[in-house]
Amino acid sequence: MIKLRHIVTGLVLTFGLAGLTWASGASAAEVGQRLPLWSVIPFALMLLSIAVIPLMFAHWWESNLHKGIISLILGIPVAIYILKVHAPELGVVALDYLSFIILLGALYIISGGIYIKGSLAGTPLINTAALGIGAILASFIGTTGASMLLIRPLIKANKARHNKAHIVIFFIFIVSNCGGLLTPLGDPPLFLGFLKGVPFLWTFNLAWEWLFTCGILLIVFNVYDQWKFHKEDVARPGDLDKQVEPSQALGIEGTVNFLFLGGVVAAIFLSGYLNWQFGIKEAFMALMAIFSIVVTKKHTRKSNEFTFNPIIEVAVLFAGIFVTMIPALMLLNARGSELGLTQPWHFFWATGLLSSFLDNAPTYLTMTSAASGILNVPLSPMYLKDLLAVGEQGVMLLTAVSCGAVFMGANTYIGNGPNFMVKAIAEESKIKMPSFFGYMAYSMLILIPIFILTTFIFFRG
Repeated sequence: MIKLRHIVTGLVLTFGLAGLTWASGASAAEVGQRLPLWSVIPFALMLLSIAVIPLMFAHWWESNLHKGIISLILGIPVAIYILKVHAPELGVVALDYLSFIILLGALYIISGGIYIKGSLAGTPLINTAALGIGAILASFIGTTGASMLLIRPLIKANKARHNKAHIVIFFIFIVSNCGGLLTPLGDPPLFLGFLKGVPFLWTFNLAWEWLFTCGILLIVFNVYDQWKFHKEDVARPGDLDKQVEPSQALGIEGTVNFLFLGGVVAAIFLSGYLNWQFGIKEAFMALMAIFSIVVTKKHTRKSNEFTFNPIIEVAVLFAGIFVTMIPALMLLNARGSELGLTQPWHFFWATGLLSSFLDNAPTYLTMTSAASGILNVPLSPMYLKDLLAVGEQGVMLLTAVSCGAVFMGANTYIGNGPNFMVKAIAEESKIKMPSFFGYMAYSMLILIPIFILTTFIFFRG
């Protein structure tokens, strides 16, 4: 009987062997010109599966084994086809996948060893401060790490309140998405950009876009939460301010894991400047994760309700995504000019709309590939470094794609990995979260006007 470990082993071996085939890293532009359009069908089916199956067959989709089967069914034919037409490309993608999963796994494991005990006061001011801290942390320990670290303490702080679904929604907006813009550690799309040649510190150039978007969201949240808090305080007996006071002082367990997080950040930073070969930074990140597992007390992870299921889910799904997206990337790089996208705001919204309903990591690669094609930048292993070298137009297009992928992953529950995880944790805590379309009503009313302002301020000049 096929088990999940067989699926994971098969995927890892497939990628490992593909990585060994990499030799030349030659441009895929000529091959992209010859690829048929039907070669992107598995990629479309892969992303459609992620979007639709959880809504239609939720129980079946809960099994990581079933996700792995989907990845294998759609990924293996594409891998065989790419080996035939342009084998080096599969090797390049294999190495990117392994770096990507090791980073996410290290951040997930290490942050899962940090437990915030005690409680906060669930007042609008404290809630806003917690979201602001989360926006900063998201850029340095990842949106997934920051979300898993902070969502339970925030829920506990607001336990006495009746109306609190909006707190979780804004948490998804800010911590699980928009906050992760400042470093390649923040959000998976940006780490993929780093692997493709974007300097580690380049994303700090997006600080104004980050500050504007997160700042407005925090202001809107504070005003809305103040209104909700006051409305509930009037409607129910007793003083709500006293009812939300913390019952236990704050404390942190597993503080040694901050040292390991620093180790991961240092490995990524140094690899970009010392030109480490593949395997050095990956080994260092894996070592930090192993140290975290060995050193962290078991009851600390138990208090965090830590399991390996979420990172296994990411590993098996992204194996299929990384393989099936190869033809799409090659086609877009070769024919990007045919899409009619020319201006930064075109790329901001095109990337954002796709990131709302598809995963934002492959969307980022898809749109940067299109941008590179428009500016005649070959699809080499470090093509984004070449895109930035083109000049101001290349910089603006990459800025627009980066912001669109990170920000608009917040538009739906399926736009970014942490969104559904946060929703599930809230529902486990008996918070009645809005439906898929109910959540979209919030994003349409709150996020879209902010993104329109962002467009006119940053991408129309």
